[in-house]
Amino acid sequence: MWQTLIAVLGTLAGVGITSGYQARAARTALQEARRTEGLTAVTTLVEALADHRRAMWVREDLRLRGEDWADARTESHATRSAITGPLLQVQLLMPTVAPAAQEAARAAYALRGAERDDILSQLRTAAITASDALVTAAGHHLSA
Repeated sequence: MWQTLIAVLGTLAGVGITSGYQARAARTALQEARRTEGLTAVTTLVEALADHRRAMWVREDLRLRGEDWADARTESHATRSAITGPLLQVQLLMPTVAPAAQEAARAAYALRGAERDDILSQLRTAAITASDALVTAAGHHLSA
């Protein structure tokens, strides 16, 4: 009788320990998947922001010089649209990084309508700085 009781208790203990290890492994795998998704989202967003900054620079430079900028405008609309998905992913997957992501997007959008070349250059520099701040915030988030 005692042997049976000890065997049952041993089996229950083994099941409990195994279940605990499996739950921990599942949590770790989920955290790693979220980390990878977050890194991918930030990478895609930073690339889209860089593309949009370039497109806006070209567009606004042509506009300020009085040249035809219709094609550049079309491209800037496409690059702006490419920001939306990754920005949303960063906001959902990495809420602590969301303010930096939003600021980087706003800074890239701000290149539109610059009044002079020097202002366009300042806005571009501010957009690059905001994008760099986004990368720094994401790095802090991912290393925590």
